[in-house]
Amino acid sequence: MTISFTPSLLTYLLVCPLVFLGGFVDAVAGGGGLISLPAYLIAGLPVHNAIATNKLSSAMGTTTAVIRLSRSHYVPWKKALPCVAAALIGANIGARLALLVSDALFKRLMLVILPLTAFYITRSRSLDIARPELPPLKTALISTAIALVIGAYDGFYGPGTGTFLILLLTAFAHFPLGEANGVAKSINLATNISSLAVYLANGKVLPLLGFAAGLCGIAGNYIGITFFEHRGSRVVKPVMLAVLTLFFIRILSEIL
Repeated sequence: MTISFTPSLLTYLLVCPLVFLGGFVDAVAGGGGLISLPAYLIAGLPVHNAIATNKLSSAMGTTTAVIRLSRSHYVPWKKALPCVAAALIGANIGARLALLVSDALFKRLMLVILPLTAFYITRSRSLDIARPELPPLKTALISTAIALVIGAYDGFYGPGTGTFLILLLTAFAHFPLGEANGVAKSINLATNISSLAVYLANGKVLPLLGFAAGLCGIAGNYIGITFFEHRGSRVVKPVMLAVLTLFFIRILSEIL
């Protein structure tokens, strides 16, 4: 399948700084796709090319975050590996479903998803609340189910995946915030790789743009992890809401 969009210099100038910002936000609080995917769409990429290329740049940045979090002992691999396996399956299914949906339908879905996501961001409370540890088997079953469902969502669309994972892992699997962030990044890396393979096989990825943006995402993730280790995730809400608003206006103007 051929790619119908050719990136210009302006495309790179729009996408790369926002992917850097998305990488920073993703490392701090998850949900960097709320910034990076709109960046591609604001730059004019067709929806499927935008989602596919975003998977490439996101995978590069998330790899950096996983390595740094693992070195800082935030990734409990015994808990993470079953989640990674489930996420690989879910993301593959989600990506295949996404290829069946037209650009126009995707944009209409976004007009529903974006306000709901913004509402969630404004209403979410602090996640750094101590909860009693669950039995190992129950923890594994709950976290694996979360990874499968959110993995399918990430393969299909993606934005907010990291944030949703952190929220669900802390609320239902009772992970401490640091562990939840580490496991969420591991799951997110698995979903990016699994769905990326599907999009590559179908010719939807713009590799040069994705690689350039990915380098910016790596820089953002690197700085974001350092910020997370010292200050937590309190400063990212205004940035997310601003980008969501601009994205919503852009999509609405295209449909109308």
